[in-house]
Amino acid sequence: MTDTPAIHGIIAYPVTPFTPDGQAIDTAALAALVERLVDAGAHAIAPLGSTGESAYLSEAEFDTVVDTTVGVVNGRVPVIVGASDLTTANTIRRAQHAERAGADALMILPVSYWKLTDREIAQHYASVAASAGLPIMAYNNPATSGIDMSPELLVQMFTDIDNLTMVKESTGDLTRMQRIKALSAGQLPFYNGSNPLVLDALNEGAAGWCTAAPNLRPQPCLELYRAVRAGDRAGAQQIYDDLAPLLRFIVAGGLPTTVKAGLQLLGFDAGDPRAPLLPLDETGRAELKAILAQLPE
Repeated sequence: MTDTPAIHGIIAYPVTPFTPDGQAIDTAALAALVERLVDAGAHAIAPLGSTGESAYLSEAEFDTVVDTTVGVVNGRVPVIVGASDLTTANTIRRAQHAERAGADALMILPVSYWKLTDREIAQHYASVAASAGLPIMAYNNPATSGIDMSPELLVQMFTDIDNLTMVKESTGDLTRMQRIKALSAGQLPFYNGSNPLVLDALNEGAAGWCTAAPNLRPQPCLELYRAVRAGDRAGAQQIYDDLAPLLRFIVAGGLPTTVKAGLQLLGFDAGDPRAPLLPLDETGRAELKAILAQLPE
């Protein structure tokens, strides 16, 4: 079994900043954003998930984001690279680049035009695992991938594939996490990827919260995690109630779009999302500005 690094807590997902013309990665802005997240106390950094617009990057851009992020973090916290792609071959390429760059783990979402069978999904993960030595976080997010992995399949792959050591569950269905916990007898760490579900997921025993929210308001996210771990249910509930409008807004409006708009409102320009995504409209920006004003920095 591949050893899993101590990945827990607030796993922050940075956006991928683009230059003003949208044609290249703004590496200086990316480095500054990652530094902000680490300095704020994030327990891990996860570039190139849905928030990082990985589906819209060229391979050279993907590699640039990996190299920049790993270099800035410099071993201070774990780096979990989203290495997902449509084909197994290119997922392997991305995974191998992340491993060479010094990442600590991989996050892999099965993506396909054709609906994949469980056998095809398992073979996809097994092929990637055989080609890279890093621990793998299986990422279940049918809303973006069109593929829904059952708890039974996830636990079976955990049993069969040495490198597959973690699961990020993003369906927003708490019973999925409960089922993973029961089927694996508590041996398979699961992480919450549904922002509005975070309090219930942490109370259920999620090892961490994978979220883009720390780009905008890191401290309430960290305080929520600490309150749950300390058993302060009333305090955790209050923090969650304060955070909930932001969490619902960024999910409903699309993470790259809303988080980049929020960063601009905070004086940090990460560029616009890449087409076909569009910048947040003025009505949305006004609503987001009001939400941020109600939250402590």
